[in-house]
Amino acid sequence: MTFKAVLITKEGDAQTAQLVTLDDGFLQDGDVEIAVDHSAVNFKDGMVLRGTPPFIQKAPIIPGIDLAGTVTASSDSRYKVGDKVVATGYGLGVAHHGGFSQRARLPGDWLVPLPPTISTLQAMAIGTAGFTAMLSVLALEHQGVRPGQGPILVTGASGGVGSVAITLLARLGHEVHASTGRPQEEAYLRGLGAHAIVDRSTLSQPGKPMAAERWAGAVDCVGSQTLVNVLAQTRYGGAVTACGLAQGMDLPASMAPFILRGVSLIGIDSVNAPMAHRQAAWTRLARDLDLDKLAALSTVVGLGNAVDVAAQTLTGKVRGRTVIDVNA
Repeated sequence: MTFKAVLITKEGDAQTAQLVTLDDGFLQDGDVEIAVDHSAVNFKDGMVLRGTPPFIQKAPIIPGIDLAGTVTASSDSRYKVGDKVVATGYGLGVAHHGGFSQRARLPGDWLVPLPPTISTLQAMAIGTAGFTAMLSVLALEHQGVRPGQGPILVTGASGGVGSVAITLLARLGHEVHASTGRPQEEAYLRGLGAHAIVDRSTLSQPGKPMAAERWAGAVDCVGSQTLVNVLAQTRYGGAVTACGLAQGMDLPASMAPFILRGVSLIGIDSVNAPMAHRQAAWTRLARDLDLDKLAALSTVVGLGNAVDVAAQTLTGKVRGRTVIDVNA
């Protein structure tokens, strides 16, 4: 059986990505075969397609760090033909063929059954970004952050993780402050539920080790100096989740917020998250995410547009979530 996919190949230091036709013999080992309906474009996909080390671990490889589709064959008793499933992380699109493809073969241990209220298109409008946002919300809740304790800041607000995080937090009753460097997106962010807009430039430059207390918690998608300033302005006993590195992987921070205000910094890993965490996150997404707002923050493109859109994610030009209809 032949299928279309984006394929990354390398010759020396030169890397190319193009839409090709492959057959099932190209797929890697796994006990569940999937007709992929949709994938999505994430910041990490842009890094992979650009060839940024260490993100791409092998070539040739089909990129795409998440996918959703329908089981067509299975030797795993947990899945039967016709089941709708979603897969994120586990090296998809980096070390194992990923979602920019009409076909996939994966280990059953990597799959999560889709909640019946979420379609495969909606699953990829959520995707790795929305899954990461939900893990961040769960981490804040676990740390005791509750609505009414104070505003919650979301940095990188107009990106995929930020957009879904705003939608989730607002629906749960939090007052959400959205940090962005694109003032033209204010109406979009307020439509998702943001109460206030914070100019990115007020957080992205070096500041004081401790500053006035502003937020009860935060979801940071940016890292580097922005995260340092977020920590410095988090209220006593507050919590901040770190799930992105758009500004950088460094953290030139002071110990002051941790030992003088008891602020907690919580790392969020969506790649190797335990299955129990994955199932809990998708259950909560089905319950807590406003699917009408999810549609408003999403754009659908065909498989042939995936490479161009992935490149645009690295320049901050993509708003919200971009879903790939692999059959379009």
